Amino acid sequence: MPYVIELLLPVPRERPSSVNFDAVRDELTAQFGGVTLYVNSPAEGLWEVDGEVEHDVIVVAEVMTEDLDRTWWAAYRKQLEARFDQEEIVIRATQVQRL
Repeated sequence: MPYVIELLLPVPRERPSSVNFDAVRDELTAQFGGVTLYVNSPAEGLWEVDGEVEHDVIVVAEVMTEDLDRTWWAAYRKQLEARFDQEEIVIRATQVQRL
């Protein structure tokens, strides 16, 4: 059964640029044959840490794949965390059934 993989990527506040997103687009297209980036309507994320509300603006990248290579995704997540200067980049996988 195929998977949809979603990557939640932060939009930098200091220096908004498409350079990181262009690299992600190119890398995921090369690896999986395609990608969808939701860049025109960035999502807003809010969460609470120690009583303070944190705020992020994110772009979602999405790919479909037949297999879930957890080792590859773990290594790619580490690369993205360094590239985007983040403690954690969320990458989530959902099994899907084509209708």
